[in-house]
Amino acid sequence: MILPKVRDPRLTTIRRGGTLTDTDHRLLALWAASCAEHVLPLFESAHPGDLRPRAAIDHVRAWVRGELTMMESRAAGGHAMGAARDKRGAARHAAYAAGQAGAVAHVAAHELGAAAYAIKAARAAAVDGEAEAAGRAECRWQREQLPDGIRQLVLEDQRSRNDVCWRVFDC
Repeated sequence: MILPKVRDPRLTTIRRGGTLTDTDHRLLALWAASCAEHVLPLFESAHPGDLRPRAAIDHVRAWVRGELTMMESRAAGGHAMGAARDKRGAARHAAYAAGQAGAVAHVAAHELGAAAYAIKAARAAAVDGEAEAAGRAECRWQREQLPDGIRQLVLEDQRSRNDVCWRVFDC
C-alpha cells in the first residue's frame, strides 16, 4: 500500500479538484519512469523474455508525449505488476517499480510507488550486509534526478508517506 487514505490535493490534477498542473503531472511521470528504468536491468537480466515492465516505462513516456492515452499507460502498468506477482527479490521489486511508473498517468501519487519499489529492488540486489547502503544510494540517485519544478513536492511527499512506503526515503 503506497497510497494514503486521504489524497494530497497537490498530487491530484486540477480537473479532478486538486492543484496539480498537467506540466507537473508529466514531470512526475518522467521522474517515476527514470526511477523504474534505473533498476529495470535487475528484472530484465533475470527474465529477458518478459517485456511487460519495459513496456510500462515506454508507455508512460509515450503518454507524456501525447502519443498514448492515460488508459493505455495505466494498462501497461498493470501488466508490469502482473509480471512481478510470481517473481521474487530484486526482479519482483523492479517490475513493481515499472508498474507504478505506468500508473502515474492515471494517479500522479504513484510516483512514490515507482521510487519506493526501485529502492527495494536495489536493496534486494545488494550483497549481504550492504542492503541499507544500496537503498540509501538509490534514494540519493533518485533525488538527483528530480526536476526543479517538482523537487519540493516530491520531497514533501516522501516525508509524509515514508511510513507507508516502508521507510525507504530515509536517505
